[in-house]
Amino acid sequence: MPATEFDIIQRYFREGAGKVSDTHAKTVRCGIGDDCAVLAIPAGEELLLSVDTLVESVHFPKAYSPALLARRALAVCVSDLAASGASPLAFTLALTLPVVDENWLCEFSAALAQAASEFGVVLVGGDTTRGPLCMSLQVMGSAPAGQALLRSGAQIGDLIYVSGSVGDAHAALACLGQAPQNLNDDQRYLLARYHAPTPRLALGFKLRNLATAAIDISDGLAADLTHIVNASGVAAVLNLQNLPISPALQRTGDAVDSALSGGDDYELCFTVPASRRADIAVLSESLNLALTEVGYIEAGSGLRCYDAQQNLYSPRGGYQHF
Repeated sequence: MPATEFDIIQRYFREGAGKVSDTHAKTVRCGIGDDCAVLAIPAGEELLLSVDTLVESVHFPKAYSPALLARRALAVCVSDLAASGASPLAFTLALTLPVVDENWLCEFSAALAQAASEFGVVLVGGDTTRGPLCMSLQVMGSAPAGQALLRSGAQIGDLIYVSGSVGDAHAALACLGQAPQNLNDDQRYLLARYHAPTPRLALGFKLRNLATAAIDISDGLAADLTHIVNASGVAAVLNLQNLPISPALQRTGDAVDSALSGGDDYELCFTVPASRRADIAVLSESLNLALTEVGYIEAGSGLRCYDAQQNLYSPRGGYQHF
C-alpha cells in the first residue's frame, strides 16, 4: 500500500526536524500533528516571520542531492531571520513531491533535521502533496520589541558593510553537474559556498544595537543594497575596489559582476553610523568573520558604483524571480 500523507509526515518529519528538544520545549506548546502549531513567544518580544519558495530547475538544479537541498533550503530561509536580528524559533514546510521516493525522503529528512539543530529551529507543521518538486518554508523568530533590524533605517553618513565574501555562489553555477574528479580546488570551494550557505545569525543578533538597516544578500549585492536605499529614502555609493572577493572568485575572471549581481551569497549587508566603525572592527574579531566597509550612505536616491579609477560602473541586474 503506498504511503499516505500522514505516513510521510510521521515517518520522515515528526521524529526528526519536528522533534521538540528541551531548548524549544518552552516555546512550542503544540507542534506537528494538530490543525495549528502553538508557540509561546517570550515576554516583551515580537514575532518575526519570513517565507521562501524553492522550485526545481528554478531555484535548484534538477536531480539535486536531497541532503544538499534540505540544508540549503532551510539556510536560505533562516538567513532572513539573521538579517532581521532575530532569535530563531521554528519553521513550517510545505513539500510537493512528484512521487514518494523513500530513499529521497530519508536523505532529505535526515539532512533537514541536522540543519534545524544547527540553526536552532524546530519543524512545527506544514503540508505534503503531489506535483512538480517544490517546497515552501516559513521561518519564525523573535526579537525584543522595537529592536528588529529593518531595511528602512539607513541614515545619511552611515557606512555600508558586507559580511564574509560575495559572488562565490553565483560563480559556482558554472560548476554544477561537473564530475567531482574534474573539479579544481577553486571550483570545489565555490561549490561549497553554493551548497551550504551560512545564515549569519550571530552577526544579526549582535547588530541589533549597532546597525541602522540590514538585508541578506540573496539577489545580488547591488540589487539588495538598492532595497535598503529605496526603503530608507537615501542614496548609496559603493567602492568596487573594497568588495570582499575570495581568491577563488578572483581567479574566475568575472569577479566584480558575480559579487555585485550574482546573488545566493546569504551574507549580510548592513549600515552603521560612522561613529561605530571601531565597534564593527571589534565585532568582526569577536565573531572571526570579515566585516568589510564597502561604501557609504548619502542624500539623494539610487546606487552609484565606482571602480578604483573613480569611473562610474553600471552593474547588471540582480536575480529576477519572474
